[in-house]
Amino acid sequence: MTTTYEPEAAGKAPARSSTPGWAALLAASIGQFLVVLDISVVNVALPEMRTSLGFGATGLQWVVNAYSLTFAGFLLLGGRAADLFGRKRVFLVGLGLFTVASLAGGFAQGGSMLIGARAVQGLGAAILAPVTLSLVTATFPAGPARTKAIAMWTAVGTAGGATGGLVGGLLTDYLSWRWVFLINVPVGLVVAVIAARWLRHGRDTGGRARLDLPGAVLVTGGVGLLAFGIGRIETHGWTSLVPLTGGLALLAAFVAVEARSSHPLVRLRLFQLRSVAVGNLATLVITMGGFALWYFLSLYMQNVLEYSAVRTGLSFLPHTAGIIIGSRLAPLLMERMDARFLAGAGGLLAAAGFAWQSVVLDADGTFLGSVFGPGAAMALGFGLLMTPLVEASTRGAPDDEAGAVAGVVNTSRTIGGAIGLTVLGAAAAASGPELVDGYATAFLVAALITAAGTALVPFLPRRRA
Repeated sequence: MTTTYEPEAAGKAPARSSTPGWAALLAASIGQFLVVLDISVVNVALPEMRTSLGFGATGLQWVVNAYSLTFAGFLLLGGRAADLFGRKRVFLVGLGLFTVASLAGGFAQGGSMLIGARAVQGLGAAILAPVTLSLVTATFPAGPARTKAIAMWTAVGTAGGATGGLVGGLLTDYLSWRWVFLINVPVGLVVAVIAARWLRHGRDTGGRARLDLPGAVLVTGGVGLLAFGIGRIETHGWTSLVPLTGGLALLAAFVAVEARSSHPLVRLRLFQLRSVAVGNLATLVITMGGFALWYFLSLYMQNVLEYSAVRTGLSFLPHTAGIIIGSRLAPLLMERMDARFLAGAGGLLAAAGFAWQSVVLDADGTFLGSVFGPGAAMALGFGLLMTPLVEASTRGAPDDEAGAVAGVVNTSRTIGGAIGLTVLGAAAAASGPELVDGYATAFLVAALITAAGTALVPFLPRRRA
């Protein structure tokens, strides 16, 4: 008889981490902030990098791609490594790689050195990102305490993405493009001291378990090729099918290997948990739409309203505040209502904000009339949505697989963002030569995608008190 995978039903709760809650939350939040910040902070510095290091257009694109591809490809491996070798150890390894690569990028003397540093930085981020979430879920017991911790992790991480343009613009304008990398070094050193001093060694199986290297190679290659192919669709058309097909084939082989492995990278039975399966599918779809908030609104402000990079970053501060407010309200509201209702309401509010944004975009628009109102609705909606969604996506997983589940959550978000950028970019391009029309179409499509992802929320299991 087949049994359902319900680790919490065995009568014995998994042992919780002995790490002080404040230390785990501080290290996890700052680590996630750095990871998300470096996805966006580089963008506004790219013109200065081209001038300084003599990049061509293709080489400059690889400054972005080198980070995103290694980040996407190694997330599952980083998550599982934390389960097997201890979260403190893996956190310090990921943070160390990220910090050293940031230092190398800041002092890069040529394009090849900078691209190599970005690739290593992405690897460090892929190791770091899953362990930040698993630190939270392993330290705080299921219930209000974990929900509040996840809300903080979500808010700080989102703030990293939202403030990337502002931070990059300020550093580039007033110091140098090199400081978009060098700023990570002192922050990384401070977090390393906190982690080394206060984090406790968690699970370390040592010789009792091994990392699933065949699975790691297959999923890293598969996700990397998938992300690469998605990123090429808009510019390379049908030729992008080659890496896309290769990526899907490797991922299919990964599933076959995991089903037979005695030490799988991700236990497929985890997806028997409705919370994990539905939560990650909803996360992937909703993240596809959510990309429009930062990417296309940034393009609208800079290309149509002719805002500077710094002014654009400052204009995003109300959006950042909206997400933080929503994330802080979510735990309080989750104590008073069904978390599915809150997530659904947040998703519908975000979708309404996208639809509103598509209507008010105008070549002669103003900040108050064309940016602030719909942006506040989108941001607040996502703030209310993401905390219950992340909590649902990790619910029910045993403590010794928290890292693997965190890797799945981060992979869903990363692939969702990559697919979303391609789909929304294609929708914008198909609308004709007028930039405003293209951006408006992208926001309308984002509204439909976000609504579709929100429609999955009622299928999540009810949260037990």
